[in-house]
Amino acid sequence: MLDSMGKKGLLVNEKIRVYQESNAGQQAFAAGMAEGGDGVKVTIIAAGTICGRIGPGLTGSPVDRRFLEKMRAATDASLLGAETLRQGDPEMRGPDGCIVPQRVRGFMTLSGDIPLAGKKIFEHGPRPLIFTGEATASGLRHRVGDLAQIVSLPAECAGELSLAAALAHLEKIGVSSVLIEGGGRLNYACLRQGVVDEILLTLTPKLSGDRNAASLCSGPGPLGDPFLSLTLVSCETAETGELFVKYCVNKGS
Repeated sequence: MLDSMGKKGLLVNEKIRVYQESNAGQQAFAAGMAEGGDGVKVTIIAAGTICGRIGPGLTGSPVDRRFLEKMRAATDASLLGAETLRQGDPEMRGPDGCIVPQRVRGFMTLSGDIPLAGKKIFEHGPRPLIFTGEATASGLRHRVGDLAQIVSLPAECAGELSLAAALAHLEKIGVSSVLIEGGGRLNYACLRQGVVDEILLTLTPKLSGDRNAASLCSGPGPLGDPFLSLTLVSCETAETGELFVKYCVNKGS
């Protein structure tokens, strides 16, 4: 059933790959990320199962990994939830496993629970930013010292940290585009607060079935009435069986 569509998709993907790896393609790719008017462009990027789970231990193919690394190189910053750091050792590296110079790497933590020992992000590259609440900023700043820069944020009415304030800080230091790299609670907060412009989802040919596994977006209630509406921008197939999908978020829907 997918033979003709798959072959066509592979040809398209190959053209995209060759184009993006050229100098002109990289410049156009980065320019496309910077579109969208005033303010910071915000993109959620994730790989998920066909049942909507993003963990635990889920990874995409090397094709997906290269795509993520290219997106990091084409944007000014990445932002992750602190749970991702507590469960793993993310460094947010770019193409060829290199740390992209001058690129901002940040974390969001309401609790201030940031592990330091053995985490490579505090050992290599520029100091990461850690966004936290006003109540925890002072203690976290004292504990972290020179390993990271602590930025205090006000809280939203739902008890979440203000993503608008975080983006305002990033814009002030020269950031125009941000990748939100998860987890599900940070994705939910960004969508609920209406700061997300687009979603880049790699749909992997996998099923979880674990009701306790993290989902792409996880929070206490629906994001819309009852759904948040998206518009499909593109969908490309890969020989790995993955689908690379891009959605625009219909804000206010």
